[in-house]
Amino acid sequence: MKFIYLAFIGILSISGFSQEAAVRKGDKKYEKYAYIDAIKTYERVAEKGYKSPEMLQKLGNSYYFNADLASAAKWYGELFKMTEDVEAEYFYRYSQSLKSIGEYDRANQMLEKFSQKSGVDSRAKLFVVQKNYLDQIKKNSGRYNLENAGINSAYSDYGSAFYGEKIVFASAKDTGNFSKRKHAWTDQYFTNMYVSDLNADGSLSAPQKFAKSLNTKFHESTPAFSKDGKTMYFTRNNFAGGKKGKSSEKITFLKIYKATLEGEKWTSVTELPFNNNDYSVAHPALSPNGKTLYFASDMPGTLGASDIFKVDVNEDGSFGKPVNLGPKINTPGRETFPFISDDNEIYFASDGHPGLGGLDVFAAKIEGNDFSEIQNIGEPANTKLDDFGFLINTKTKIGFISSNREGGNGNDDIYKFLETKPLEFTCRQLLSGIVTDEETGAILANAKVTLFDDKFNKIKETTSDASGNYSFEEVECDRSYYVRGEKPEYVTKEQKIFIPKESGKTDLPVALEKLVKQVKVGDDLAKTFGIKIIYFDLDKWDIRQDAAVDLAKIVDVLQEYPTMKVDVRSHTDSRQTKKYNEKLSDRRAKSTVEWMVQDGIDASRLTGKGYGETQLVNKCADGVQCSEEEHQLNRRSEFIITAL
Repeated sequence: MKFIYLAFIGILSISGFSQEAAVRKGDKKYEKYAYIDAIKTYERVAEKGYKSPEMLQKLGNSYYFNADLASAAKWYGELFKMTEDVEAEYFYRYSQSLKSIGEYDRANQMLEKFSQKSGVDSRAKLFVVQKNYLDQIKKNSGRYNLENAGINSAYSDYGSAFYGEKIVFASAKDTGNFSKRKHAWTDQYFTNMYVSDLNADGSLSAPQKFAKSLNTKFHESTPAFSKDGKTMYFTRNNFAGGKKGKSSEKITFLKIYKATLEGEKWTSVTELPFNNNDYSVAHPALSPNGKTLYFASDMPGTLGASDIFKVDVNEDGSFGKPVNLGPKINTPGRETFPFISDDNEIYFASDGHPGLGGLDVFAAKIEGNDFSEIQNIGEPANTKLDDFGFLINTKTKIGFISSNREGGNGNDDIYKFLETKPLEFTCRQLLSGIVTDEETGAILANAKVTLFDDKFNKIKETTSDASGNYSFEEVECDRSYYVRGEKPEYVTKEQKIFIPKESGKTDLPVALEKLVKQVKVGDDLAKTFGIKIIYFDLDKWDIRQDAAVDLAKIVDVLQEYPTMKVDVRSHTDSRQTKKYNEKLSDRRAKSTVEWMVQDGIDASRLTGKGYGETQLVNKCADGVQCSEEEHQLNRRSEFIITAL
């Protein structure tokens, strides 16, 4: 019994007078959520060749809402062969169904179209920003050793809960001796609750019926127990006092009931005050302190087919007002089966967040009224079919999950697992590096390193150790910082660094430049002082505007060192003849010297010569094909110190 809701119920109209009565019969069953009967009728009509978009939609929906996604994919596929002029929701359902048969590329194509047709839908936005969702799922996979729990029947078994040293779950294996009642929606028998002893290794004893006093002829399932074991919340069809409640549309929805343990018997069954005949409230889960009850519902204020809500449990046993957990958790799809761990983590099933197909289990850390980033818990907990009803003992790391995955005993089965590696809800990064002398590479100890946010607000400060190392622990992921390195006799340096969106370590070396440069005869003045190389345009010798800025820096150094003399050595690329290039480089050297003289440098301190194409800095010699950028590197002037 997976908590799902139907949409897009419409009026059907197809050609073929002889089939109209059969189709109308199918519509009536569909509108009453009797999907299994509706499927039989629609398929008989379809096999005779009578198809319409409306009927194919309903046929696909009937399978989709019963978690038979492979069959849903077949009929949605027939629909899309006929037309793509359908509501955006059908692109999403088709993509989910395609995932169930492993066609992820085609599924992603449908999600692309879904996002185009429904850009405001949060599921579309999630897909756009998480197109690499399969990589994220792969990263979180392999953390569970999972196997059949050993208590499953040929029917539906699901929705387990811890009850002291026991497990309580729902099963449809024995709901009547002489006649078994089936649910028209799913064609599955109604469920009762069963209990098994939980051994230290996670194995379970043979199931026994639990709380027979609570059993009715309809569903009882998904219990949640208080820490003292004396209060139980559970899901049941709208049935109390021997009477079945119905909505204004004659539908019997789900409600949460509360029971109290008196002696060895569960009594005082009452429905919770926020139940309603016109919508479902189901699948309760308690916070570790028992003060908050979480549940799934399609009550007013729901963002999608079903959402997760929470409500305060007051000291006097009364309840506050239900609160929707909001768009970070809930989507326009289905969110259901919440579970809150003792570490204050929320686990829930969803088909609205990007997953492997059907319902996947997702998790987040509860942070006050907010949540950490939502994460798919990965394989093998999740599969291409429905996975839900997750719970875990955070001390033993033993847990259980329900699924209709392939290879099970019945419709839904319970699987036990051992978590071998925790899920990282908070991204943790270590920002570190080594401080060195930029020129020599020597280690710089006792350098001050300061961390700033992206608005230059100071966050932390440290000093490099004897090995030049510095570190800032647990910087935030997915954001930018500035790091400033300082040391006497060195130029202060600031660098911007982006921290990636995953736990790990980010390395940022800090290389500091000497404040006072040690120069000698033969050094290139531009390289020594970090000045850009002076470049020339093709077949030109005039000083470009960008080159003038850096040439002014050369002049400034010469003015600071009045005894320094420089030889200007100009070069060309390999195009044109060697003789032509010799003359062109001489003109470049002369042009450079004249510019510097005009800017105040005595001509006696400057010499200049052109070297043509004889000193290329790359492979671009005669006959070698090179890009314009590569040729540009050779059209340059150098400034060699000849005297100090």
